Amino acid sequence: MTSERPQVVAHRGASDREPEHTLAAYLQAIELGADALECDVRLTADGHLVCVHDRTVNRTSNGTGIVSTLELAQLEGLDWGSWKKLSRAQGDLSTEAPDVVSMSDRSHLLTARKLFSVVADLNRPVQIAVETKHPTRYGGLVERKLLQLLKEFGWDQHTPERPSPVRMMSFSALAVRRMRALAPTLSLVYLVERRMPVAMLDQQVPAGVAIGPDVELLAQNPRLGERIRARGRDLHVWTVDTPEQVRVCLDAGASVIISNRPAETRKTLNEMLVPA
Repeated sequence: MTSERPQVVAHRGASDREPEHTLAAYLQAIELGADALECDVRLTADGHLVCVHDRTVNRTSNGTGIVSTLELAQLEGLDWGSWKKLSRAQGDLSTEAPDVVSMSDRSHLLTARKLFSVVADLNRPVQIAVETKHPTRYGGLVERKLLQLLKEFGWDQHTPERPSPVRMMSFSALAVRRMRALAPTLSLVYLVERRMPVAMLDQQVPAGVAIGPDVELLAQNPRLGERIRARGRDLHVWTVDTPEQVRVCLDAGASVIISNRPAETRKTLNEMLVPA
């Protein structure tokens, strides 16, 4: 168990309150005090990194098709927020959220470049956890494009003298190893959703790479966090949305908690970590 407060990462932005991966979701997360933002990136047919989780646009836009086969202009012509209106009308989202976004922020496609620009202009430090999605027809080009963008912002190096606010994550061990070769000092996270021996994790990814298990996997294997940390690896847990799940993370010694509900998760942590 840890007595230190884990970092709270807004999963796809404040995605319980706003349409996931829209600028609205990230502005909301920033306003609500999230320590970091999580985004999934995919490559368009004309080589742009866009913040979209699914392989297709069907679930989170008013269009259809595969992201990797569409050009940026086509994707920007879609509405990325209307699907969330039903949830808001039903009262599933908090009415106490600060009104910091416009309707266009809730409907426009968000590129990785735009999200990076927003974070770069903030008056407080906020980190970004970038998940590269695989498998993809573009293979390692996704990581190479990410590195190119990081270089544009001067974020491709992570040292005490020159810290980068960005860390790369993936469920693909190959992608993680590829990024280690491309940017040796960048912080990396290997995401896992199924049980595997901790020794196998050592075979999959290099030393120093953090491990990111599903919170349910962690709950079912209470000593998993201890075993991971014993190998000198940080523990990043997803997706954590209830007080019970926060307790699992604290008991496991997690250094990072990824949540759809960053404000509520921060509040729960503050209550749980109040000195006796």
